[in-house]
Amino acid sequence: MPGLGTSFGRGGATTFLGDLANADCIVIEGSDMAECHPVAFRFVMQAKERGATIVHVDPRFTRTSALADIYVPIRAGTDIAWLGGLIHYVLENELYFKEYVLAYTNAAFLVHPDFQDTEDLDGLFSGYDPEARRYDTTTWQYQTDPETGAPLQDPTLQDPHCVLNILKKHFRRYTPEKVAEITGIPEELFLKVARLLVENSGPERTTAFCYGMGWTQHTVGVQTIRAGSILQLLLGNIGRPGGGIMAMRGHTSIQGSTDIPTLYHLLPGYLSMPDARKRHATLQEYLATETPATGWWVHKPKYLISLLKAWYGDAATAENDFCYDLLPKITGNHSTLPMTVALRDGRIRGMIVFGQNPAVSSHNARLVRQGLANLDWLVVRDFFETETASFWYNSPEVRRGKLRPEEIKTEVFFLPAASITEKDGSVTNTYRLLQWHDKAVDPP
Repeated sequence: MPGLGTSFGRGGATTFLGDLANADCIVIEGSDMAECHPVAFRFVMQAKERGATIVHVDPRFTRTSALADIYVPIRAGTDIAWLGGLIHYVLENELYFKEYVLAYTNAAFLVHPDFQDTEDLDGLFSGYDPEARRYDTTTWQYQTDPETGAPLQDPTLQDPHCVLNILKKHFRRYTPEKVAEITGIPEELFLKVARLLVENSGPERTTAFCYGMGWTQHTVGVQTIRAGSILQLLLGNIGRPGGGIMAMRGHTSIQGSTDIPTLYHLLPGYLSMPDARKRHATLQEYLATETPATGWWVHKPKYLISLLKAWYGDAATAENDFCYDLLPKITGNHSTLPMTVALRDGRIRGMIVFGQNPAVSSHNARLVRQGLANLDWLVVRDFFETETASFWYNSPEVRRGKLRPEEIKTEVFFLPAASITEKDGSVTNTYRLLQWHDKAVDPP
C-alpha cells in the first residue's frame, strides 16, 4: 500500500481486472495468477487471444508460466534489481513516454540542490542522523518559487536537479550485466523483455503489471512496488486503457478486511486510530495532528466526521464533536508480533479468533501456540476445527511432550460459522469493487 500510495496517492490497484483484456503486454511477477486468481486470469487470457504478450517472472515454473509467452526465472528476492535494470534501460536510452512524463508526473520538478543520493554517500541519502537513526528530509524537498510557493520545473529535463535526472543517476548501477549477476536472469532475456515493454508502451500501446504476495510480503516489498510504479509511470502506462498496476488480493474480501479495516491502528477508510500517545485528546487536536497540508488527505476531516455520523447517527453533532470521545484510543503497538509476546508473557487473558488461524499462519507459530496455552479462555469461530482450536491436544508441542493437555489451563470454545456461500453479505474484490452476494444454501 505505501508503494502505490506514494506513487499515485492511493494504495490500491490502479485499474480493474476487466481492463487487462485491453493490454498489449502483461507482466505477472510475484504471483501464480493462473492458479491463485483463476477468475481474474481469464482477462489475461482474453488479452492473449487479442495478441498480447504475457510475461511471467517467478523463481518457480508454475501454471502461470506454462500459459505465458515468456517465462523469466528469477532468483528469489531480487525483484528490485530486475525492475531497477528495466528503469535504467528506459532512462539511459531515453525510451520513456516524454509527453506523458512531462504532463502527468513530477519528472521535471527541481529537487533541493543540496540533495545527495546513495551513490554520493555510500548507501545513504543526505540528511541522515546516525544517532537518532532517522532522516531530516529538508534536502529532499522541491525547489519552490519564493512568491507563489509552487515547485520549480525544467520542462527540458536537462537540469541535473530535476527528478528525472536524479532517478537516472540512482538507477545507473543496474546495468544488464549487474542485473544478470544479481538476479540470475540471462542478459539476453533481460534485454528481450526490456525491448518488449518499450515496444508495448507509448501513445498507441499499453503494458500492465500484476503482482501478488510475492512482492508484498518481503521486508523490501514497499521498495519493490515503488520501483514497479516508477517504471509504469515512465512508460506512460498508468490511467490508460489496458495499462496500470494490478495488486492482486486473495479470496473473499481480503481487500475488504483491509479497507474496513481489521487492522488495530486504522479506522475504516485508512483513517488513523486515535492514539493516547499523540495529541488526539479532542477531535480538533486529532484533526490538527493528522491532517496534512497538501495532497488529497487535506480532506481527512470530512472523512472522519462522515464516519462518525454513520456510526452514531443523530447523536453525532458538532456540539459534541460528533461523538469522537466514544472512540477508543490505542496505547501502543498492538500488532501480531507484540501480541504474540504478550500471549507468551501471560499479559492477555482471553482471545477471540475468527478469519485467521494464528497457530499455523502467524510468525513464529510455535511461540503463538505456547502463548495460547497461557490464556484463561480462547474462542475460535470457524467452519472447521482449525489448528488454533485444537492446539491443546493436537500440536507439534503436544506430540513432543513440550505441552501436556492436562496441564493447559486454557478453556477453548469452538463456535461453528457459516461460509460465504451460506450467508448474504458484501465483499470487496481485488480492485475494491463492492459486491453483494446472496446466500446459496443454508448452513448445516
